[in-house]
Amino acid sequence: MPEKPAFLTINYSRVIHLSHGISPQIPQWPNDPPVEFEPAAELDKDGYYLRRFSMGEHSATHINAPNSFYADGVGIDAYPAESLVVPAVAINIRTQSTTNPDYALTIADVLTWEQQHGKIFAGSVVLLYTGWLEKWLNPVAFLNEMHFPGFAGETTRFLIDERHIAGVGTDTHGVDGSDTTFATNRQVLKRRGIVLENLTNLDRLPPIGTTLVIGILRLREGSGSPAAVMAFY
Repeated sequence: MPEKPAFLTINYSRVIHLSHGISPQIPQWPNDPPVEFEPAAELDKDGYYLRRFSMGEHSATHINAPNSFYADGVGIDAYPAESLVVPAVAINIRTQSTTNPDYALTIADVLTWEQQHGKIFAGSVVLLYTGWLEKWLNPVAFLNEMHFPGFAGETTRFLIDERHIAGVGTDTHGVDGSDTTFATNRQVLKRRGIVLENLTNLDRLPPIGTTLVIGILRLREGSGSPAAVMAFY
């Protein structure tokens, strides 16, 4: 994984959730396990309230682990705590995504962004704001027959090799967009990087200056985990 930036404190004025609420009605990747809640204890009968829940490891706002694509990859429980506190930059492609649901972030997009905001520094997570978060309450529109924007594989290669990023994230159900080879997931996870999907509130982030704190369930050998992601800026 890339070296961490040399800072130990987080300076911020705002904290926001980047995770959607979880319910049985959320958009689900085809054939993923449903989100289910079942009463386990009731206040009037047991003196306290408790539910049992079940869901897939890649449902709702979540983080992927290397073993979801590599037989010898580690599970989500192997991610060290320090790897889950990371600086982030936000790139806005909402305009392009509005006219082309299959739009993929290009290297030219990255270079244009850098002309305005400076070079992406090593150890950053690159967040892609596509506007898809606005469709979250409509699962049919959100999944859009599996057509939604993402990172082009060659752009991810550039970000890894030339910018030494720590990972990627987006507000759609997959950082790969319509790329069925999952090139972005594979490239990032091969290096035990961060892959965040189904994020929300990316429209509220500044282009630079954000720190992410990624809360995971340390599922033993988990292929991923629902994630509580908070942004400090």
